[in-house]
Amino acid sequence: MKIAILSQDSSLYSTRRLKESGEQRGHEMHVIDYLRCYMNITSHKPMVMYGGKPLEGFDAIIPRIGASKTFYGTAVVRQFEMMGVFTPNESQAISRSRDKLRCLQLLAREGIGLPVTGFAHSTKDIDGLINVVGGAPLVIKLLEGTQGIGVVLAETYQAAKSVIEAFRGLDANILVQEFIKEAGGADLRCFVVGERVVASMKRQGAEGEFRSNLHRGGSAQKVKLTPEERSTAVRAAKIMGLKVAGVDLLRSNHGPVVMEVNSSPGLEGIETATGVDVPRKIMEFLEKYAAQGNARDRTQG
Repeated sequence: MKIAILSQDSSLYSTRRLKESGEQRGHEMHVIDYLRCYMNITSHKPMVMYGGKPLEGFDAIIPRIGASKTFYGTAVVRQFEMMGVFTPNESQAISRSRDKLRCLQLLAREGIGLPVTGFAHSTKDIDGLINVVGGAPLVIKLLEGTQGIGVVLAETYQAAKSVIEAFRGLDANILVQEFIKEAGGADLRCFVVGERVVASMKRQGAEGEFRSNLHRGGSAQKVKLTPEERSTAVRAAKIMGLKVAGVDLLRSNHGPVVMEVNSSPGLEGIETATGVDVPRKIMEFLEKYAAQGNARDRTQG
């Protein structure tokens, strides 16, 4: 098959591994900087252009869209969809998962376990907002934050009030969530491909750090999931419409709760911790579905 990896940087670990894996399996792999693509939007012959030439003959794309480039990146993915090219993660699914508030609303509608979460616009409603999630300590998150940036643990009521006022004073959209103390600064990253968790790791925050992100000094190790955790991860990815996803869970006293569903999960941490060849799992999925011309059978909504 002819496969395009939509990535800004061919030297990134995840991009390199996907390219190597595809080539080892006999596929023609191309890394394409989606920000350099431009589009010819016509009724009868939609095209994606790159370097002055149309990108034609692709059987599948693998979107690796950066969070800050979601708008343009998903427009490029959507153009490939219009051309009938298979993608494991459609443009709408990527946009849906990147909107943290919308993501949580959709998961809540389907009965997925979540931390108690509040959202408000006016600083006049801070007292009520804090009470919605059960008071301090609580976690305050910027809706646009990634990799643990813009996530604050407020240990007292006054601290929570000050942080919320500061963020809203900057006109930043925030979520307020209950603090799952029993998680002990650890979370579970479940890597979903198709309708299976193919690899899972436990990420532990650094000493004195409640955020478990590896980018913030956390450590990771292979973990065995419970059937409920496995089912929750697969269901969360499916609700988002993602066929390749990293689903982050916390172990709470009332079962697994979903923190985030990531449409472009990194491969280095999960491969290092588990020893699982994740790119091979992704390629096997593409071979099964793209080769069947399954682009027409995509999740709607």
